[in-house]
Amino acid sequence: MRTNEAIAWEKRLKGIFDEIDKALEAQYRGRFNLHPSRPEEGRTSNPEMDGLINVGASFSAGFGSAFGPGYVVDIRISTLSRIPAEVKLEMRDTVQAMLLEKLPQVFPGRTLHVDKERNHLRIHGDLSLD
Repeated sequence: MRTNEAIAWEKRLKGIFDEIDKALEAQYRGRFNLHPSRPEEGRTSNPEMDGLINVGASFSAGFGSAFGPGYVVDIRISTLSRIPAEVKLEMRDTVQAMLLEKLPQVFPGRTLHVDKERNHLRIHGDLSLD
C-alpha cells in the first residue's frame, strides 16, 4: 500500500516526465513511423498512452545497483521501425539532461542524482517524502 505522500511525490515526478515526453515528441516527430495501434500524440488525456515516445519511471529497491534505491527511467518508442543504437543513446542523454534541469525545480532542496546504469537511467538520492 502506498501512502498519500508517495502518491503525491510520484505525481510531481510524472509531471516532469510529461514535459520531457512532449519535448521528445517534438524533437523526433516524423523520424519514425508511429506504431499502427498507437494513437497520435495528443489524442488521449494521458501522454503515456499516445504518440511515439513515452518516458516514465518505476521505483526500484536498488538490489544489485551501485546507487541503491531509486527510480529506473524507461524510454519507450512506439514504432515498428528499427531504432539505431545511437538514437537511443541520444534520447537517453537528452532525458538525463532534462531531468537534471527539472528535478531541482520540482523538488527544491533535495539532492537528487540522475546516473547512467547499464542501459538505463536511475534517479536516486534524497527520496524522502516529507
